[in-house]
Amino acid sequence: MDITPAVSVNGVSIMFNLNNEKIDNVKEYFIKLVTRRLHYAEFWALKNISFELMPGERLGVLGLNGAGKSTLLKVIAGVMKPTKGTVSVRGVVAPLLELGAGFDMNYSGKENIFLYGATMGYSRKFIASKYDEIVAFSELKEFIDVPVKNYSSGMRARLGFSIATAVEPEVLILDEVLSVGDAKFRRKSEARVQSMIDRGVTVLFVSHNTPQVRTLCDKAMILKKGEMIMFGDVGEVCDVYDEMTNGKK
Repeated sequence: MDITPAVSVNGVSIMFNLNNEKIDNVKEYFIKLVTRRLHYAEFWALKNISFELMPGERLGVLGLNGAGKSTLLKVIAGVMKPTKGTVSVRGVVAPLLELGAGFDMNYSGKENIFLYGATMGYSRKFIASKYDEIVAFSELKEFIDVPVKNYSSGMRARLGFSIATAVEPEVLILDEVLSVGDAKFRRKSEARVQSMIDRGVTVLFVSHNTPQVRTLCDKAMILKKGEMIMFGDVGEVCDVYDEMTNGKK
């Protein structure tokens, strides 16, 4: 039996410096920086978060806007580095976060497949082996040589989703409900995600929808102002979250 965690988060905190002064131009900024008159307010987006997920476990991350849910997923995906603490993720990760956010708008869809794949850590050889599959799944073959700046937001998200899911991951990271493209493509994308889950991948899933979390996950946590206030069985955690948000149980 495998007893090595798929995801291990130990004492993770993230702090941002918020400038609490109005600065009108770059010159004023550098003068204040050099003379040490530039003051920041510290904002801790995450505070001492620790948990483990074993292979195949599925975690729902609940919390109101600004609780730190997306920040936590970005840290686990390797997009952000924690100010304190460590994160260990075992195996290939498929992060479905801000789909298409890494595209170069002046490059064609084809060029961006290789660029976006590289930002996700895929080799050019791997992307080349998956290229036809990516284009077919995205349904963008007739637009693949067109600059991405001429794509709609839905087309960019479809291409990003197709690249991100071209791999068979051990860990799947989902931020909010999947809403990629039109209804037909959305059903297809949901089916692909479900096929990954059916293969026993480890899942981290952010949502405000507790019925969806109850269906998809076996564990859940609640974040509030960057702190984890509950972690455990999905039913118990969702009951508490429902009471917190609307008084329902």
